[in-house]
Amino acid sequence: MGLFLACWLLYLLRLVDLVQLPYVPGLGLTELFRIASVVGWVAGMVFVQTTRHAVAPVRRQLFLLSFFGPPSLVFLLGAMARLERQTPLVVLWSLAVFGVFYLVPVSFRSVGRRNPPR
Repeated sequence: MGLFLACWLLYLLRLVDLVQLPYVPGLGLTELFRIASVVGWVAGMVFVQTTRHAVAPVRRQLFLLSFFGPPSLVFLLGAMARLERQTPLVVLWSLAVFGVFYLVPVSFRSVGRRNPPR
């Protein structure tokens, strides 16, 4: 959680030009979207595994943490590659890619699970 908060802080400081981030020249749009898909899939799988037996209030808190934390890595990498200068909506598109790959394991978490006897 500390890593995600630090990434969000650096990203927000970069938006208001208080911090200069190092340049990552080899990172293009394709690579950023690949990273977003991997991070989304892993975050979704971790959420499914950690909330398997959790009650609803705890599950909601973990959902917020696992959905809004990991995209900070993708946003920070996009800012370091300076992709928003080429395509201004790259951050939103990477969030959409993350969200799709996050929701796949989350939406199918009950498939194959036997219903408990009532």
